[in-house]
Amino acid sequence: MVQWTSQLKIRWSSATSSSSFFDLRGPKFFQINNLRFELVMIHFHYGATLRERALEFLSTDLKQSAYIFREAAGVFHYLAHEVIPSLQSPIPAERPSEASSALCAAMSFICLAEAQAVYTRRAEEKGNTGFSVLAKLHYGVVELLSDAMSAIQSGTGEGKTISSRFLEFISSCKALHELRSKKHLAEGLRDDGQMGVSVGVLCDALISSKNKTPGEESWKACFKNETEIAANTLRKFEHENEFVWQEKVPYVDELPSPQGIKIVEIVPYKPKKWERELAFKL
Repeated sequence: MVQWTSQLKIRWSSATSSSSFFDLRGPKFFQINNLRFELVMIHFHYGATLRERALEFLSTDLKQSAYIFREAAGVFHYLAHEVIPSLQSPIPAERPSEASSALCAAMSFICLAEAQAVYTRRAEEKGNTGFSVLAKLHYGVVELLSDAMSAIQSGTGEGKTISSRFLEFISSCKALHELRSKKHLAEGLRDDGQMGVSVGVLCDALISSKNKTPGEESWKACFKNETEIAANTLRKFEHENEFVWQEKVPYVDELPSPQGIKIVEIVPYKPKKWERELAFKL
């Protein structure tokens, strides 16, 4: 008989944002008579532990951090597509959120998004990547997080049991990377001589971000800082456009939309089997 309390706490942090701890679901006691269910929960903890390791490497080795994020994505993908679908009755419909294919698939996409965010941060720090490519990389993070949200919504009724703070984490990170994407897009347009369009893109980005400010204080501070950076860039571009370029700022429906690229893939998880040959004396 497997006994489990669904009160797993995970630290969340995007590649360049503040971190926080919270429950995937409020504490609730479960008792399920199925050893494969225990296998699911053990693997979920393993994936979460890998993710913690990846976060620890953020300050020392970005390349290693991104690789471990991809390893964690592989574990959650294995859970969502191999282990959980093989669970048969008598597993009850009501189970910890960690034991749902929808959440594990979402976790896989989130870890991939984190890996791409790390690679993007690395490219920004090196300073040898063009603004248009950086814009596409950030928007690739947005698309991966959208995939995570879609995975959650695909689970029948499962989204209702998942912590609202977890869902807010996804939407907040999406908004953050969308703002960064549009900022780089505007910088690239400015370098291409499209000053009016650049100003329009930044204006639209800041207006959109006002409706997406997260409620979590640590995330709110990070989002506010990013908004201020974009606002300062806009003021600089508006001043330059007014006195030098004097280009018309297009209407919103005439502005270019960000395009994303995804450069990360999971590191496939292959369970290790310990085998020992037995020799019998006759």
